[in-house]
Amino acid sequence: MPELPEVQAVVNHYKPVFLKQKIERISNPNSYSKVFATHTLPKLNKNVGGQLIKDVFRRGKYIVLQTEKGYLCIHLRMTGQLQEGLDSFVADKHCSFAIHLNTGKTIYFKDYRKFGRLYYYSTLDTLNAKLGVEPFSTEFSFVYVAGILKKSTGMIKPLLLNQKYIAGLGNIYVDEALWLAKIHPKKKSNSISKTKVKVLTRSIPDILKKAIDFNGTTIINFSYGNEVPGDFKQFLNVFGKEGSSCPRCNRPIKKMYVAQRGTHICPYCQRL
Repeated sequence: MPELPEVQAVVNHYKPVFLKQKIERISNPNSYSKVFATHTLPKLNKNVGGQLIKDVFRRGKYIVLQTEKGYLCIHLRMTGQLQEGLDSFVADKHCSFAIHLNTGKTIYFKDYRKFGRLYYYSTLDTLNAKLGVEPFSTEFSFVYVAGILKKSTGMIKPLLLNQKYIAGLGNIYVDEALWLAKIHPKKKSNSISKTKVKVLTRSIPDILKKAIDFNGTTIINFSYGNEVPGDFKQFLNVFGKEGSSCPRCNRPIKKMYVAQRGTHICPYCQRL
């Protein structure tokens, strides 16, 4: 599933396309109506038709298009992609929705697995209520991270994956941040030393920023434009590196499962 850097790459790519343009209408090329999570298509068009797109930004793993009256929020889920210039055969088969702009451009939401969703809210209160702090915000600090860890006796990795605490983190970058901080993913959250929590707090935004600089990580099929992959895979230290040498100690990277998620660690650097 695309994580914060991948979603930010999509926002960076499409913001110039959407910004200050009017939404003519939204269509449903492959008739998969479940993509519309909050409103039926007619009600959605009633809310957004003719509306100017005032801003385009990311909140957690959501792409947000701010209109004059509300917010269109896109969640890519596993295989969702925004693309332009698709032929009718591809659109009719694989595109759950399309945003038609007054410029004549059409931005398609191609989604092979059909897990992606489109939401519409008059305010962002609903979204903000279920999402935690942004890793690049002033709220994200050692005090904040130490506070949420102190309250939990559960394992650190599932806590970091929980969007209600920190918005945007996923499997790839949690593994990378834990490796940087030398923390085992099964370590009890409230038992992690202050020193390691400080390193973790620095590592999370650092690794995310570096990934954004390379437009995210493409493991299978993520693209931020028309089939344009992210280039950060070459800089990953542990994720997907099972059997390779740890960049820090040269011992082999191992794969395990934590909370049913494939997890990559260096057993020597990240001791339980």
